[in-house]
Amino acid sequence: MNAEAVSQLVQVLEKTTSPDQAELKASQLFLESAAQSNLPELVKTLSDVLYQGSNSAVVRQQAGVQLKNFLYTNDESLRSQYEERWLAMSEDIRNYTKGNVLNTLGTESFRPSAAAQCIQLIAMVELPRGMWNELIPTLVQNITSPNSTSLLKECTLQAIGYICQDIDPRCLEASSNEILTAIVHGMRRDEPSNQVKVAATNALLNSLEFTRGNFEKDAERHFIMQVVCEATQSTDVQVKVAALQCLVKIMSLYYQYMEAYMGQALFAITLDAMKSETDEVALQGIEFWSNVCDEEVDLQLEAEEAAESGKPPENVSRFYAKGALQFLVPALMQSLCKQEEYDDEDDWNPYKAAGVCMMLLATCCENDIVPHVIPFVNDNIKDADWRHRDAALMSFGSILEGPSAENLKPLVEQAMPLLIETMKDSSVVVKDTAAWTIGRVCELIPDAALSPATMQALLEALVNGLAAEPRVAANVCWAFSSLAAAAYEAADRSQEDDAPKTYCLSPFFEPIVQKLLWVTDRDDGGSSNLRAAAYEALMETVKNSPKDCYETVQSTTLIILQRLQHVLQMESHIQNQSDRAQFNDLQSLLCATLQSVLRKVEPEHAPAISDTIMTALLQMFQSSTQTRAGGVQEDALMAVSTLVEVLGEGFLNYMEAFKPYLLMGLNNVAEYQVCHASVGLVGDICRALGSKMDFFSDEIMEMLMSNLQNDAVHRTVKPQILSVFGDMALAIGPKYVKYLDLVMTTLMQASQCQVDRSDFDMLDYLNELREGCLEAYTGIIQGLKGDKLAPSPELVRVQQHVPYIVQFITVIAQDSEHNDASIAASAGLIGDLCAAFGRDIVAILDVEPISELLTQGRRSKMSKTKTLSTWATKEIRKLKNASSTGP
Repeated sequence: MNAEAVSQLVQVLEKTTSPDQAELKASQLFLESAAQSNLPELVKTLSDVLYQGSNSAVVRQQAGVQLKNFLYTNDESLRSQYEERWLAMSEDIRNYTKGNVLNTLGTESFRPSAAAQCIQLIAMVELPRGMWNELIPTLVQNITSPNSTSLLKECTLQAIGYICQDIDPRCLEASSNEILTAIVHGMRRDEPSNQVKVAATNALLNSLEFTRGNFEKDAERHFIMQVVCEATQSTDVQVKVAALQCLVKIMSLYYQYMEAYMGQALFAITLDAMKSETDEVALQGIEFWSNVCDEEVDLQLEAEEAAESGKPPENVSRFYAKGALQFLVPALMQSLCKQEEYDDEDDWNPYKAAGVCMMLLATCCENDIVPHVIPFVNDNIKDADWRHRDAALMSFGSILEGPSAENLKPLVEQAMPLLIETMKDSSVVVKDTAAWTIGRVCELIPDAALSPATMQALLEALVNGLAAEPRVAANVCWAFSSLAAAAYEAADRSQEDDAPKTYCLSPFFEPIVQKLLWVTDRDDGGSSNLRAAAYEALMETVKNSPKDCYETVQSTTLIILQRLQHVLQMESHIQNQSDRAQFNDLQSLLCATLQSVLRKVEPEHAPAISDTIMTALLQMFQSSTQTRAGGVQEDALMAVSTLVEVLGEGFLNYMEAFKPYLLMGLNNVAEYQVCHASVGLVGDICRALGSKMDFFSDEIMEMLMSNLQNDAVHRTVKPQILSVFGDMALAIGPKYVKYLDLVMTTLMQASQCQVDRSDFDMLDYLNELREGCLEAYTGIIQGLKGDKLAPSPELVRVQQHVPYIVQFITVIAQDSEHNDASIAASAGLIGDLCAAFGRDIVAILDVEPISELLTQGRRSKMSKTKTLSTWATKEIRKLKNASSTGP
């Protein structure tokens, strides 16, 4: 760009912050046009404007913002495109731009540094590709040079912090010594600028993951820890908080190296921080001990797993939390007494952090925490100050998970009358915490909640609590959910799967349901998520209902259905987005509740209401398709799934009317949850309709095949599609042969999928994909075999694929990353192969990898895996015996 063009760009940048919408739009159009005509030249010129100190702060800042916008996008699907676009620019342009942004460091009068952010974004593209090798040495020189200004050091450390935060740590390991040198130089005690210290300490926080090599060396680790501990003593709050954040992260990453520092420094530093009157400081002190608990709980599990396998654990717990209990609990109590009456739910403060830390301590230290907490509870539960009463309740509720139920039960039974009494407290905060604590009792120590001595009083307090303030009522709803589940679990039943005839809540069941229905209609139901909590409690109460409450379940079903019809009639009155959101949320809640009550409806009673239900659901599909409300469609699909389950073959009556919406759902690749739910529903319909699925299979199979080949379909959907191929084969039996060749080719391709094994999400996906293939093969073999003893002619067509299927099972068996579900699916398929093809295939199944896989399955903790593996082993043995004794 010439001088005139640069001048014009400066004027445009001044207008990018204009309150005048016309000026703002004109400036955006200018920049878009300039980018389209010559993006490299625009990028170069923007870097010039950023570098030129004679430009105003606003112009330089906006030049940085626009430059960042051309370098990076938040849209992950476009990110690689942006990276390639930068790399496609000439080396001269790129070097010129990089030179400008580097030379801008330390010249800006605003924070944060735009140049530091631009350096980060270019580094994210170039460093992983082995480019811009001079960047890190240049940044280090900026910090360690005695001629550097404080501003240059601060902005350079910001750049290092940004780079460390967003680049794969593996790309920076080779430079870790240089980066640490620069960071520690900025953190040293005699650094006069607190801004530099803050930037350096934040940079250290972001660099901790790739400095493992330094932490493994005693001398280097001692030095890093000394610098961090010194920084925690800074009088500047920002430096202190950043240093404490470093300690929190170091404890998570390098727990095994902390023994030398815990007694000498870390314990005193963090306990002192917990007691600080400055919230940000106190939060980090509490967070440190929460992390200690997390680490020690994991190490406890590791020790248990190692003991089971007869090996010593790789790492061991130092039991720091148990050792510090007598000091930590009083410090946490102090924070628990700092509750605010009108606390913002979204604000994270020491009170909330202390509650979480107390729960983690209970999980970690188990019975040892009880004697430290109970005296505080006894002393404060009736205190005149509501904050102390609340802290006592919060402490008591927090230790209910971790210590043994046997140890807690007598304490809880003794406390129940007092807990019930606090539901009438004059403070809404105390009532809220009391309701939460009772909910925890119902969930974790249910025997105490169901005790006949206090049940009547407890239910009265809870029912009254449903009329209290929304935050209290929402916790009461959760208590009812837990109570219903506990009562159902404790009930006598003749068979494991049968609903019990009655249970201890039966005399109160109808009034509880009536009151919960009343809560769902409260005018203030939108506050504290109360409406959703009440529907959730209603669902749990109905789901966990015995046979003698069936009449109430039936009447509740009709009420929910009437409400759904009423809500659907309200659509014409929707006036804005807020109304639309509330309308959609209510539909979703009613759909979920309908599912819950439908599952309890006796099959013989279902046809009497199915027409009304299906009419309402079809109306929902029609409406949500037009308004693109994917969440509503997903909930409606789940409701249809429950109706299919209840009606069985009777769902055939609705299939013609529903099919267009099912196909629409399968085709909805943009909202993958809808597509996923639709695929799952196809499997349900296959199981319900059986051979009658043949009338609809062609269109559905075509759509499923199309989705598998479509790259835009979300990866979570594809394993389920493969599994549904098996459901379809089981449903239509020999008629499936028309799809066989295409399906077998597709399964072969899917079974050969390879993924990046360093990515755990992709490994999970690989296991899901393999499981889908195994389930498909199982369904096809069972479906084509039918119930006959002799193999059907259709099954013979699968025989040519058997060697490949067995080879696929062998690949899974030899893969150390296979999971329990893959073993179960493999074992089921092996057993079906034996049943279908007899001794013809025993030779290819009786091999070491498959034998080892089945041995592993028989030792599994999952009963399904153990049962299938035992069955498959017996089937192979049976065939071997038949072969050895046969002619």
